[in-house]
Amino acid sequence: MFRPSHESLLVQNAEVDRLELPRIQDDDELEALKASGALQPILAGETLRFDPRLDPSRRYCRPWTRDFVQDVAQAYYHRFHEQIQVNSAVRTVKVQKKLRRHNRNAAPAEGDTASSHLAGLTVDLQRRGMSQDQIHWMEHYLFYMKALGLVEPEEERHQWVFHIMVSGRYADWRETQDIIPMERPEPAAITADNRAE
Repeated sequence: MFRPSHESLLVQNAEVDRLELPRIQDDDELEALKASGALQPILAGETLRFDPRLDPSRRYCRPWTRDFVQDVAQAYYHRFHEQIQVNSAVRTVKVQKKLRRHNRNAAPAEGDTASSHLAGLTVDLQRRGMSQDQIHWMEHYLFYMKALGLVEPEEERHQWVFHIMVSGRYADWRETQDIIPMERPEPAAITADNRAE
């Protein structure tokens, strides 16, 4: 549904530029952003786990991206009683260049199609191992968020992940929600509730 494309990379970089975020060059810049609170830790728990290969120093992202990850993980767990796995989050230019050497599908480290991981806006959620029902649920969730202009997703086939850039607008949208939408109740459940009243 969300094929990786040049246009998608342009959209992702346009959001980085709109927010005037730096592309994080190295570990010194990464640590400074963590210390200032500009990057927040993604926390593992009942609804979310990490690929153990992901360096703990890079299990960070922008605050609104962290909120999105927590929200989608909670909704997914509510539906399937399984965890979502984060495979990647923030990266530095140095790490991206190294990644490019052995993964020709990785986005560049510079230019107008640079990886949005470099600004801390983006996470990769594991797609491999999901059932068709789970993949369709995730696509539906992302389609809704994309229609609102809150995410720019790609389904990567080489790495089998959902690559999701989260717009800074997510923070404002989230404040307008009483609850994060998870499921519409089944018609039978609505009828039963009405009878009970």
